[in-house]
Amino acid sequence: MTDYHSYEPAKGHGLKHNPLNAIVAPRPIGWVSTVSAGGVRNLAPYSFFNAFAYVPPLIGFSSQGWKDSVENARTTGEFVWNLATRGQAEAMNASSATVPHDVDEFALAGLETLPSTLVKPARVAGSPVQFECKVTQIVQLETKEGTAIEQWLVLGEVVCAHIDRAMLEDGVYQTARARPILRGGGPADYFEITQDALFQMPRPT
Repeated sequence: MTDYHSYEPAKGHGLKHNPLNAIVAPRPIGWVSTVSAGGVRNLAPYSFFNAFAYVPPLIGFSSQGWKDSVENARTTGEFVWNLATRGQAEAMNASSATVPHDVDEFALAGLETLPSTLVKPARVAGSPVQFECKVTQIVQLETKEGTAIEQWLVLGEVVCAHIDRAMLEDGVYQTARARPILRGGGPADYFEITQDALFQMPRPT
């Protein structure tokens, strides 16, 4: 029989480190660029990120606390998602530093930019995929009792997508070719998607 470590989160997990992030993992990284109303560029990674709909294409990131990315998204109604890869992992990590509002994380991380087509925030040059987004909703999350918590979900519709053509083969995007990185548990764990990890399993008909 399986010996389970069972716990009620409200009463504590009883472990050295909260296992939630390590269990719900690896998670795609929301490397989000925004610009303030005053024109200050911002770039930050979020480990609570995912896609939520095909048509229209909706993606979103969740922020613990009202951070610059959320404020800029609310004020301007725009953000850009940039695919974080192994080649830019250190720069992505550098952009996560807690710095004053007037600091440009692109410059801090030594990253070059590309102009966007339909929104104002810049794209990360060298990232093989970027999604330009218009904000659709900003939702403050709540507990089961309906109590608001300091966590905000920012959802946006992808209005323009940019894909490095080298990532395409016969019109199919090759996920592992970009060497995307994902967030694991603990304070420093990341994973890389590699082609040798691929297996295929068609849906039942």
